[in-house]
Amino acid sequence: MSSQDSNQDNGHAEPVARKGISRRRLFGAAGAGAVAVGAGAVAGRLTAPDPTSGYDDVVPFRGAVQAGIVTPVQDRMHFAAFDVTTDSREELVALLRKWTAMAERMTAGKQATEGGAVDAGEYRPPDDTGEALDLDACRLTLTIGFGPSLFVGADGKDRFGIAGLRPQRLTDLPKFTGDALDPARSGGDICIQACADDPQVAVHAIRNLARVGFGTVAVKWSQLGFGRTSSTSTSQSTPRNLFGFKDGTRNIKAEDPAAVSEFVWAAPIDDQAWMAGGSYLVARRIRMLIEPWDRTVLHEQERVIGRSKGSGAPLGGRDEFDPLELEAKGAGGKPVIDTDSHVRLASAEELGGIQILRRGYNFTDGSDGFGHLDAGLFFIAYCRDPQTQFVPMQQSLARNDALNEYIKHVGSAVFAVPPGVGDAGYWGSTLFGDAGPSVDDREAGTPGQ
Repeated sequence: MSSQDSNQDNGHAEPVARKGISRRRLFGAAGAGAVAVGAGAVAGRLTAPDPTSGYDDVVPFRGAVQAGIVTPVQDRMHFAAFDVTTDSREELVALLRKWTAMAERMTAGKQATEGGAVDAGEYRPPDDTGEALDLDACRLTLTIGFGPSLFVGADGKDRFGIAGLRPQRLTDLPKFTGDALDPARSGGDICIQACADDPQVAVHAIRNLARVGFGTVAVKWSQLGFGRTSSTSTSQSTPRNLFGFKDGTRNIKAEDPAAVSEFVWAAPIDDQAWMAGGSYLVARRIRMLIEPWDRTVLHEQERVIGRSKGSGAPLGGRDEFDPLELEAKGAGGKPVIDTDSHVRLASAEELGGIQILRRGYNFTDGSDGFGHLDAGLFFIAYCRDPQTQFVPMQQSLARNDALNEYIKHVGSAVFAVPPGVGDAGYWGSTLFGDAGPSVDDREAGTPGQ
């Protein structure tokens, strides 16, 4: 797990103003409203409603950035990683186009295809599986990402002619101390993150996208999540993880456009131009050792985390949002917040200003066959550069975090999340060509979410 505990600058990140296409130009209009539901301008111009005024049931699918990143976090998630089973670029692009059309319909609360559930004829399989009939959109968002293996396979083969377009930042994560990764729950060529306020809506979306992908893609692994463990808007309260602690108190918020711009969105000059307005997704399946934790006394639980379990305040503080007083000393000169506590090691103060945007969920997947719950945190983070943001953070935690006694990382993946879909584009169109609107066109378009 990884609590984000600072708003300091990241020394690795480049300034907001850049040569070529500036971040102000890229996000100044379309991106301004796109950073969140009502987040305002990435570069300072407010073009969308106040996020505290409530949420619409439908989150717009098209925009300069993909929905489901800084969109206020929904209650449920279904995440799926796919392997591409064809070597045909044309077949893959055709599927991405079909997925885009279906995703746009489903996020609007419609069937995957027009009349697909019951109107296609009684002697053929329905084009929509039907379990979301009569349900609203429930703020469904669908977000796609591309893994390193899509660009170059394990055999070194460039199946789709895109090896030269792989971002340098998109490389498999290193093995961290204590990792116990299951290859069957790691990696993947493509990921789709479905988030909604109704679990059936999220499951319906992934089910139908996987169904039409048969013959072109196959599900490698998937994960259901509930009880969000992060908030991406100041209008949301901080949720709790399965250890009972408030989680992600100091997460980047959409209402902080400077931080979102600096730490989440890729810029044209960063690496590959097709990623401008995109981000990088890190997924980690973290098994929580529930039974040992439940037998641990409250004092030790709070020492390990570095926060009060009830209020969420940092030890030595009164309020959840009090600053971390990392230099404060207690009895005998011992630090009030221990040197191996989770919040200290994950804090930007200890990491040179590093920040990430968290978007994780709790999970319970039955028992492990030994009478122990298979439960924990499905950690999702979005960042501008996983190699200089997530990797050093996790290396610090893996080496020294007192919480490691109670958790185990069992799944891992990283994906490049392309920018949003313009009026004429499709998922991945900036990568595969026929990209639809240019950057200038996107600036003049309707803000996304």
